[in-house]
Amino acid sequence: MQPVQQRVLEALQHLSPLEQQEVLDFAEFLESKRERTANNEQTEATAVSFLDAARKYIGCLEDGPADLSTNKMHMEGFGEA
Repeated sequence: MQPVQQRVLEALQHLSPLEQQEVLDFAEFLESKRERTANNEQTEATAVSFLDAARKYIGCLEDGPADLSTNKMHMEGFGEA
C-alpha cells in the first residue's frame, strides 16, 4: 500500500464514526467533482453550435417564405406583454 493511503487508514482509526462519515463524504465529493470535470471536458470537446449542426439543412427548401415573419399568422401577438 502507498504511504499516503496507509496514513489515511491510520488516521481514520482514530476518528469517531461521525468523523469517518465526514471523511467518506469528502472523498465521494472529490470523486464526483473529478467525474464532472471529465464530463465537462468531453462535452466541450464535442460541443457544436446549433448553426453548425443545422448547416446542412439551411436553404434545403425550394419553396416557402425565407422568413416566417412574412406570414402575419406567425407574428400574431409578437411583442405584446
